Amino acid sequence: MKLWIPFATAAGVFVGAAVLFGADWDFPPIDTEQIGYRGTGMFHSMDREKQADLRLANVIPELLYEADPEGDRAGDVYENVQVLGDLSDDQFNLFMASITEWIAPEQGCAYCHNEENLALDDVYTKVVARRMIQMTQTINVDWQTHVGDVGVTCYTCHRGQPVPANVWSTDLGPGKKGRALGWRDGQNIVGEQVGNTSMPTNALESYLLDDKPIRVHSLTALPNGENPTTTKETEETWALMMHMSESLGANCMTCHNSRAFNDWDQSPPQRVTAWHGIRMAREINQSYMTGLAPVFPDNRKGPEGDVLKVSCATCHNGVQKPLYGVSMLKEFVDSLGTRTNTDVPDFTTYKPGETQVMGSTNTSALTPANTGAATGTEATALASAD
Repeated sequence: MKLWIPFATAAGVFVGAAVLFGADWDFPPIDTEQIGYRGTGMFHSMDREKQADLRLANVIPELLYEADPEGDRAGDVYENVQVLGDLSDDQFNLFMASITEWIAPEQGCAYCHNEENLALDDVYTKVVARRMIQMTQTINVDWQTHVGDVGVTCYTCHRGQPVPANVWSTDLGPGKKGRALGWRDGQNIVGEQVGNTSMPTNALESYLLDDKPIRVHSLTALPNGENPTTTKETEETWALMMHMSESLGANCMTCHNSRAFNDWDQSPPQRVTAWHGIRMAREINQSYMTGLAPVFPDNRKGPEGDVLKVSCATCHNGVQKPLYGVSMLKEFVDSLGTRTNTDVPDFTTYKPGETQVMGSTNTSALTPANTGAATGTEATALASAD
């Protein structure tokens, strides 16, 4: 009697059950939406159960109350109001109450303020918050090519947490392992920021901090010497695409035509929006986040000592349009939809507790979104630039 047969069968059943039920794989039902011509593979697949969870995670908070825009200005009523001084007293208090709910609902005002004297800057988070308000104003005024007139608020990224859930920092990980094992050069381990693949984990640093060209597609089937990009650069580009896909809960066809991935003229308009989004994230990291390095304490930095930075996932949180395109900005246009004081302190000389006066106020108002910018000749320019 062959006793090994029932044992082998039982082992096969056990392994099969482990694979099916222990690997956290997705199961039907899957909803499929056709977004292009039939036969071209232009469709978007969505896990129905995951969509339900995303809906619950992207509910906007209710407005606390409607503020009166009339009355004394906040800059005249309170001390050391350097960015929002043109708001009315009521508007300013509404914004302070709202930002507390958006960022630090458990910690309260003390998260950013010395409660004995709210005007002081001796809590580093107040210095950071002031710069983040400027950043949000810049996004809403200068980057309407990406955010449109929906705009963003502090809640778009923070969702009730002091530190947004989806931020990143440089992680060199294990370095040289000797001649036999070589150097993994930022890949060959599972990377959360690159769709849980083993693609290069430094892709975000290359493209969302540095301005490395995203241009690896050859126009011929066989090498002709005209494309100097390497396999590593191709893998980095793929890693960025995986990150964007996971961040937005979208597949490749959202921005590309399956028959000609590289051709801008055959791509959906969302590709232009994404083009601007990459550059917006890059400016945020270069102009706002890295400059705050002297202000952040070590426990708010990454393992290599650099500040936490934004990615596509920071705002989008798994959906193509943050908060499903519902605008919170319309209630806070005066505070976050207008660029007020654009001066920047010299953070290299930052000393905890010392107030750094930013200078005179420069105001520019929010203008209508230029939603049709990247068409015609401009779309051609984008194709040649990326």
